[in-house]
Amino acid sequence: MQRVGLAVIGVVTAGWLTVSAQVPQPFPGRQNPPRPAPSPPKTTPPAPAAPTATDAPADAEPSEAMLGFPVYPSAQFIASYDAGRGQRYYLFGSELPFATLVKYYQSALKNRGSLVFDAPATHVFEIGRFREESMAFPPGVTIKDYTWNGSAGYMNPKRDGQPARFPSIIQIVPAPAGVAR
Repeated sequence: MQRVGLAVIGVVTAGWLTVSAQVPQPFPGRQNPPRPAPSPPKTTPPAPAAPTATDAPADAEPSEAMLGFPVYPSAQFIASYDAGRGQRYYLFGSELPFATLVKYYQSALKNRGSLVFDAPATHVFEIGRFREESMAFPPGVTIKDYTWNGSAGYMNPKRDGQPARFPSIIQIVPAPAGVAR
């Protein structure tokens, strides 16, 4: 009886050692990702490019030339944000109603654009081709009505800024540097 007990302990111990020595394997059909090849060293520095919207400091007001799009004359620059993939988007507040801004941009861009949402009203002018491999957003202008459903508008983030709220917001997404509109 004692020999049988020792034999069982030996078999269990050997089985445990075998199980604990197994190395986890990747999921079936999954390969380890290839390592990227090292990039060759650059021998000449690149020539300085013309300033683009992504070169400007995040809090600096961009020019129309920098954006590649018109900005409504009385619109106030609010902020810019990193959109990824070398793009930024720029927010401008306006005291004008949504419909007036849409008409202005239809005329200025010579493009009808698309009303993508009825509530809150959002009109998009996609100008230029969207390239998924190099862009986070399609280049263009978006107008949004912030007075929908009785809202007072988009709050002006500047301390004591006038107006206190913007009825409409203009979002401009320029094409990334080196990509023609």
